[in-house]
Amino acid sequence: MSRLRNLTRGENLAARAMRSSALTVLGYGGSQALRLASNLILTRLLFPEAFGLMSLVWVFLQGLSNFSDMGVAQSILQSKRGEEKDFLDTAWTVQVLRGLILWAATWALAAPVAAFYDAPELRELLPVVGLTLFIMGLFPTKRDSANRRLVLGRLTAIDLVAQTIGLGAGVLVAWMTGSVWALVVSAVVTNLMQLAFYTIFLPGALNKPRWEPKAAHELIHFGKWIFLSTAAGFLLSQGDKIVLGKYLSLGALGVYNIGYFLASFPLLLGGMVVRRIMIPIYREKPPSGSAANVANLHRMRMMLSGGLFALLFGFAMLGVWLVLVLYDPRYELAGGVVVLLALMQIPQLIALTYDNAALAAGDSRGFFVLAATRAGLMMAGLLIGASQWGLTGALLGQGTAMVLAYPVVVWLARRHGAWDSRHDALFWALGVGIAALSLWLNFSAIQGLTALNLP
Repeated sequence: MSRLRNLTRGENLAARAMRSSALTVLGYGGSQALRLASNLILTRLLFPEAFGLMSLVWVFLQGLSNFSDMGVAQSILQSKRGEEKDFLDTAWTVQVLRGLILWAATWALAAPVAAFYDAPELRELLPVVGLTLFIMGLFPTKRDSANRRLVLGRLTAIDLVAQTIGLGAGVLVAWMTGSVWALVVSAVVTNLMQLAFYTIFLPGALNKPRWEPKAAHELIHFGKWIFLSTAAGFLLSQGDKIVLGKYLSLGALGVYNIGYFLASFPLLLGGMVVRRIMIPIYREKPPSGSAANVANLHRMRMMLSGGLFALLFGFAMLGVWLVLVLYDPRYELAGGVVVLLALMQIPQLIALTYDNAALAAGDSRGFFVLAATRAGLMMAGLLIGASQWGLTGALLGQGTAMVLAYPVVVWLARRHGAWDSRHDALFWALGVGIAALSLWLNFSAIQGLTALNLP
């Protein structure tokens, strides 16, 4: 009982990490539950092409965001000056200027993007949704400070409340208009609510415009490799939609997007937990520090991977059934997407915690090498797979790319003393077993994905 009280109320690193992990899971689970409820309503009020259009919008915005990311949040998390007012205000100033430039870029690039995808609606949608980039640039650094200290309760509540309001606004507009603009309204309102709530309810001083040369130099020196890493990360996270946007119709892309929403749950949840807790943990208790640190990190990885693989097993086995129960017949083929995409994420789940060891040590260059390797292999796998075998080939190409990138994962992890061979061997074996069983049970659904290919 004493140990339980220490974990739930204590202020040591283990207690803060445990609470932060639980809050992150709760927050992300609640967020996805809200999105699912909204999707179930919106898929009945809107048409599949609306989700295809918005997936292209988010690809474009994510690209702008990633190709200009200077790693401000990561700098605050790992820097020794991450609690100093001058450093935080300089970081916020960089963030605001970036957001303003990105919003302007959406206006300038809207017409060319609409022409490339032969989707005239993008000309109007992109600049309005681009407003979210400017709003996020105004987010106070109090949010990153809460993450740095692993104090996430209020942050989680704010995100859930803001999302609820935004999704409610989107459903209302969809019910009144039946238009794709419902999804735009939802995104803008959610970000406005987050900005207001972060500013009002998070503890800490408000940011002011400031440019301290020493802080700016540290931010830029650390951020130059983060900039390149997030550019590669864009291809890693959005490359499927870039490629499939040319190989699928908007309606088929909307069906794929529904499948992606379900299948990506374990990987996105794990990524959020790792981003929020692992950099502070590696910073305070690096694996090179002691054998006790290594043992504690091993236990943490086993618990995290065990939970994520349990989720993945559920989606890989029951993905087809989930789609049939939750969505109307227009989205039936998304079941095969859920199954195959879930399996293709096994290599990423195994390697989930390693790149944060590099960031915590300030090795943004090593982080970039891994991100660039993954992105290059991913795009090659997508392009070769899609050109030869359509959607099924593109999905298989993603998984093959992540397997080929694993040696680079091991190289980076060993460089920082973080590689856990026992953990990896166990979950590679488990992943192969899950894949074999799922493919055997759902082979006909995967075969049916050929119906989504362009003639």
